[in-house]
Amino acid sequence: MTRPCQAIDVTSEDENDAPDTGETHSGEPECLETDSDETVESRRYGQGPGRPPSKKQRILAWLANRNWDVVSESRAGELAQVFPDCSDDTRRTALLECGTPLAPLIQGVVQDTYKHLEATLGALLAEYLAARESNDAPRRQLIRSVVIHAKDHTELAAHNPKTHDLKRAVKLEMALWLRTWLENPPLFPEWVELRKREIFPAPTLSEPAPNSSAEQMPVEPVDDSA
Repeated sequence: MTRPCQAIDVTSEDENDAPDTGETHSGEPECLETDSDETVESRRYGQGPGRPPSKKQRILAWLANRNWDVVSESRAGELAQVFPDCSDDTRRTALLECGTPLAPLIQGVVQDTYKHLEATLGALLAEYLAARESNDAPRRQLIRSVVIHAKDHTELAAHNPKTHDLKRAVKLEMALWLRTWLENPPLFPEWVELRKREIFPAPTLSEPAPNSSAEQMPVEPVDDSA
């Protein structure tokens, strides 16, 4: 993600003693070196001079030069062709961090908060229903595969013995949402509203109800997207 530039004000002890531009104190012309575009980009994305940017930082720099209003599926395909040495997870992480809006199938299922989980599942549902309306079975299967991948990743985290109890409760609840979506996508919006009323006192997802199965669940999950 692009970091804001930070100005550095450097002044001499006495402005009258400062040498003219292009000269040293001895009066000899000074060779002024300028940073290359590559050096500027590497510093912009967190790498110091002499250190090559990471794969994710290369992708972020490339995306910053595209000026896209949205990353569509075709544009994501272009990115994959430009960076064939980067994994799908690396490309997706960079896309999520770049700040440009993503098409639903590119964004996938975001699980850093319940709100984002519901929103991204809703966006995928709209794509799924459109594909069903147009009798596009391969696209429907592609959308389901995105949700299945998220479910498998979430269940794996939930059953990891090293996972903290609070995080495990969050992951188990999210896995339930994902399984419900897969069982009957069109019914998911109605189901999730009922589920939220069951485990939370208000639709704002503020605090879990004391007598709910989510009693030990934090207000929002820890920062961990699948």
